[in-house]
Amino acid sequence: MIIYTARHGQTEWNALHKVCGRTDVDLTPEGYKQAEALAENVSGCRIHMIYSSPLRRAAETSRIISERMGIPYFTDNRLMEQDYGIYEGVDRKNEDFLRNKKNFAFRYPSGESMMQTAVRVYGLLDEIREKEAGKNVLLVSHGGVCRVIRSYFVDMTNEEYFNYMQKNGALEAYEYR
Repeated sequence: MIIYTARHGQTEWNALHKVCGRTDVDLTPEGYKQAEALAENVSGCRIHMIYSSPLRRAAETSRIISERMGIPYFTDNRLMEQDYGIYEGVDRKNEDFLRNKKNFAFRYPSGESMMQTAVRVYGLLDEIREKEAGKNVLLVSHGGVCRVIRSYFVDMTNEEYFNYMQKNGALEAYEYR
């Protein structure tokens, strides 16, 4: 069983280097190109089903892939991006945001902690492993969620975790053993 992860195509907030968690923003024209390229990239991966975040940027990326491959996609709230609370829309290099990002158990004010995000994403991965055994599954989500998924399969130091970012429209693969 292979779990593929894809980050949605670019949004305006991505292009402007703004923190974007639960804010529901659309893909840019470049984001649509990335989604089309991603659909082409995954076409040879023998994917059986797609799970997607319900946020528009991920759902639209999933729709494009689904139509190209002729397989359904399902939304799951556990794939929604981390809730960054008061840091939604701030510059990604904001010192307070980055300081908070290094404290995995600390909840973003009016948001959630990375550990809370990991609990919901790890639960989904455990469920998929059992429910979809033997199938290859594509998860279309967000940068923070892709980071959590990577930590499920790959041991990472705190610094590696903090610095890891899957690019917009990028695909990664992990195998359950």
